[in-house]
Amino acid sequence: MRTALVLGTGLIGTSAALALAQRGVVVHLADHDPGQARTAAALGAGTDEEPEGPVDLAIVAAPPAHVAGVLADAMRRGAARGYLDVASVKGGPRRELQALGLDLSAYIGTHPMSGREKSGPLAATGDLFEGRPWVLTPTRDTDTEVLNLALELVSHCRAVPVVMDADAHDRAVALVSHMPHLVSSLVAARLEHAEEAAVRLCGQGIRDVTRIAASEPGMWIDILSANPGPVADLLTDVASDLEETVQALRSLQSSDDAKRREGVGGIQDVLRRGNAGQVRVPGKHGAAPRAYEVVAVLIDDQPGQLARIFADAGQAGVNIEDVRIEHATGQQAGLVQLMVEPKSAVVLSSALRERGWAIRQ
Repeated sequence: MRTALVLGTGLIGTSAALALAQRGVVVHLADHDPGQARTAAALGAGTDEEPEGPVDLAIVAAPPAHVAGVLADAMRRGAARGYLDVASVKGGPRRELQALGLDLSAYIGTHPMSGREKSGPLAATGDLFEGRPWVLTPTRDTDTEVLNLALELVSHCRAVPVVMDADAHDRAVALVSHMPHLVSSLVAARLEHAEEAAVRLCGQGIRDVTRIAASEPGMWIDILSANPGPVADLLTDVASDLEETVQALRSLQSSDDAKRREGVGGIQDVLRRGNAGQVRVPGKHGAAPRAYEVVAVLIDDQPGQLARIFADAGQAGVNIEDVRIEHATGQQAGLVQLMVEPKSAVVLSSALRERGWAIRQ
C-alpha cells in the first residue's frame, strides 16, 4: 500500500492515518468538517489535499449511520482500488450497500476493537490499535486484493486481525461493548443527584464501573442506533437477572429463616455466575487470564513517584504486569497496586522497603 484516503478524521480515522503516515504511506484526509481534516493534517496524519487519482485504499471512518452513504459516494467516483470502513457495526452498512446495487467485491467491513473516552483528532495516537483485535468481515465476494490491503492496514497499525461473520460480530460487540456501556451509564446516572457526602466516598470500584460512561453521548447514539436489537436482547436478560437479585435482597430482609436462606442462595448464584464470567475475560496480550499477586505501595501525589517505583522494580529484576492507582479522598496521597507474578511479590516488597517505600499489607 503506497497511498490511502481517510474519510472521517475523528479519533479512529486520524489514529489509523497517523499509523500509516508513520510507515511511509501517503495519506489523504477528508472530513465533512474541513477544519477537522486540517487539524489531523497538522498532527502529521497526512495531507488534506485531494489525491490526483485513485488511491490504493479508502478508509471510511464515519458514524455507522453515515458509513453506507460515504462509501457509496467514494465507490461511485472511483476513489480507490479497495474500500473498507471501521465502524463498530458491520451487518447494517453491508446490507445498505447491497440495497444500493453496488459491487461489493472491492469492499470489506472492518472494526478495530480499540478506542478512548475522548473523541476527535486531538485524541488520536498512532499506537491506538497496537496489540488490539481488528475484526475483518470478508464474504465470498470479497476480492483477494482488497482483503490483502485490509490486512496490510492492520499490520501497519500493529493490531491483531480477527476474521468473523458480520452479523456474528454485531452480536459479539453488543455483548462485550455496547451493552456494558449502557450498564455503566445506568450505574453512573445514580450519582447525578446523590448527596455530596455519598459521592465523596467513591473509591476505585465505582471508578472502574463508571469509567466508560464518560464517553460522548452523540457518538453512542449513532452506535446503538445501528445495533439496537442485539443490545436490547442482552439488556432484557440483564433486567431479568436484576429482578431476581432484587427479590433475593428483599428476602434477606425477611424475618422468616427459609426466606432468608432463599435470598442468600439467590445472591450467591449471581455472584458465582459473575465470577465464572469474569475469569473468561482475556488477560494480558489476549492470553488466558492469570492470577497475579498485588504489592500495594503508599505514595505521595508528587511528580516522579511512579517513575521511581518502576525504576526500583526494574533494579530488583521484577516485571510489573499491570498497575492500578487509587487516590485517597481529600489527601494528596494514593495507593499504587502493582500486579506481579506470585513468585516475584516477596522479592519486590523487600526491594521496595529497602528503598524507603511504605508497603501496605
